[in-house]
Amino acid sequence: MGARKRIKADELKKARKKIAFAKLNNCPTSPRKMRLIADLIRGMDAEKALAELKLNPKEASSRMEKLLLSALANWEAKNEGKRMDQENLFISEVKVDSGRMLKRIQPAPQGRAHRIRKRSNHVTLVVDSRIKDKK
Repeated sequence: MGARKRIKADELKKARKKIAFAKLNNCPTSPRKMRLIADLIRGMDAEKALAELKLNPKEASSRMEKLLLSALANWEAKNEGKRMDQENLFISEVKVDSGRMLKRIQPAPQGRAHRIRKRSNHVTLVVDSRIKDKK
């Protein structure tokens, strides 16, 4: 059972080497606000998504744009002989998970206190090519 697990892990590792991704950890935006932007660009072509993020007025879109540029740079580094515009790149996966939460206290009337939760998130963005390699 352990040997099968090791083989499967090696296969996953090899498959992951072909995929270009970028991660953003502890981004000080609430996950709900970031998911609005993630849903907007999921499945889009890379160039179209960049244009969409650049024109979007939300604060989270600038962080997502930076992350997409990083993922595209990672794709270029992994695929040296290929050109981005010919490979028809698209955003295959965008995951927004909850990050750490800073807990603060705000004074309330009559000597009470309210807890404020300052949320953060982790974003993982995966870029892939629509044209698959023929071996």
